[in-house]
Amino acid sequence: MRTIVPVLLLSSLVVSGCSTRANPFNWFGGDGDGAAAVAVPVERDNPLIPERAGLFSGIDEVFVYPGFPVDTVTGVAVERVPGGVIVRATGRAAVQGVYDVRLIPSNEDELPVEGVMTYTLEAVRSQSNVAGAPATRDLIVARKVSDQTLAGTRTIRVEGLQNAQTARR
Repeated sequence: MRTIVPVLLLSSLVVSGCSTRANPFNWFGGDGDGAAAVAVPVERDNPLIPERAGLFSGIDEVFVYPGFPVDTVTGVAVERVPGGVIVRATGRAAVQGVYDVRLIPSNEDELPVEGVMTYTLEAVRSQSNVAGAPATRDLIVARKVSDQTLAGTRTIRVEGLQNAQTARR
């Protein structure tokens, strides 16, 4: 009994690899029944795969941020973290429905001018013109600034449309 079971298993494994009638998979309409394979046309363009992909694929595309300055800046806080600071600004929009709030540096290199680093609190406006309660128009945004960027900075200033708030380091 010890040798019969392994021999049967081994022989069934060997026979199942054959394309003869001895193969149990061919007993009920396997490969040799004359069924022809249907050629399916292959699409060259898969809609799920992006047109351009790679490390340098988006170099020529320039994104323009469509934000506008927020109505008022209600507060600025600077919190120390390893490697720099986090500048947290709160503001209040004129209408409800603003989104994608950002702190945009006033100059392109994000360098301080006479020890003052200036940011503008901006957000994208929706189509809504509903004023709403002041609590529904509050915004909070934060931005990490590295120690290298902060070199020579004594004051961080955040500007809105009607006012500006400052915080010292």
